[in-house]
Amino acid sequence: MLLPDDFKANSKIKVNNHLFNRENLPSHFKFKEYCPQVFRNLRERFGIDDLDYQASLTRSPPYSENEAHDSRFLLSYDRTLAIKEISSEDVADVHSLLSHYHQYIVKCHGNTLLPQFLAMYRLSVDSEDNYMLVMRNLFSHRLAVHRKYDLKGSLVSREASDKEKVKELPTLKDMDFLNNSQKVHVDEEQKKVFMEKLKRDVEFLVQQKIMGYSLLLGIHDVQRAEQEEEEDQRQEEDETENPVTVGSYSTSPEGIASYLNSHKPLGPGEFDSGIDVYAIKSADGAPQKEVYFMGLIDILTQYDAKRKAAHAAKTVKHGAGAEISTVHPEQYGKRFLDFVTNIFT
Repeated sequence: MLLPDDFKANSKIKVNNHLFNRENLPSHFKFKEYCPQVFRNLRERFGIDDLDYQASLTRSPPYSENEAHDSRFLLSYDRTLAIKEISSEDVADVHSLLSHYHQYIVKCHGNTLLPQFLAMYRLSVDSEDNYMLVMRNLFSHRLAVHRKYDLKGSLVSREASDKEKVKELPTLKDMDFLNNSQKVHVDEEQKKVFMEKLKRDVEFLVQQKIMGYSLLLGIHDVQRAEQEEEEDQRQEEDETENPVTVGSYSTSPEGIASYLNSHKPLGPGEFDSGIDVYAIKSADGAPQKEVYFMGLIDILTQYDAKRKAAHAAKTVKHGAGAEISTVHPEQYGKRFLDFVTNIFT
């Protein structure tokens, strides 16, 4: 059972003059783990074994999926974990939210679309502090995402820039979603379950006076993935006698996805819902076979003085009725739910 002091606790390690792997590691550094018992309890509630977590995080260095992307966002080598570099202000925000967040995760039995916070660390090298928040990867460790949307339910300044659109996998926004006539094709039962979960999560965020969050939507096109896989296999067969597994990014001998890789070979567009917890398959009658990854991101922004000032400035610029993103938490939540309800067919 967790105690109030567990939400303030931390553990520290200081390393001096070590000789291991000196080419890649500094000889002096300090490492701090925040609220270790709380995060261990959260990992357990999210169904993540501690040894698997450690293997996924540390077996090989994390990497940036695209060198051109923000290096402050990394993936674990097996793609099951996302490691986000955060500010000291974000650390304070996590601390202020953590007790409420933990209570909520206990109450909903880990069944949520909120980010799954798994650990928070500080790494200090040469008096420079770097803070990291570790979460479950919202997208699949195995199925490629072919289209990606960041949806807030606001239409003002919510279109991807021309610079963003030419990227290999651009992050598109609300106006792009509407302009592309994009829809999410799931059956009625899946939509009902998803929206019930989302409404419960948004109610929690409103209670915490949180806003600025988005629904991150990733779309895996099964047919396109099969075609890409066939091309990759032909290329691999020219180079080696060991082609990769169909539909897979990679396999890991140990870690969060290790059980799946050793026991459950999956076909195109298939996933294990215990690992890809944000995944939903398209309905049988959908125009094309797809897998959707949908979850909430950026939940650390509280409606404080800075947000109030931004809201006032945008109201002056765009008018009181404009669909601006900086509104009161209750308005933000309602508008967000109204928009997301309409992304489905």
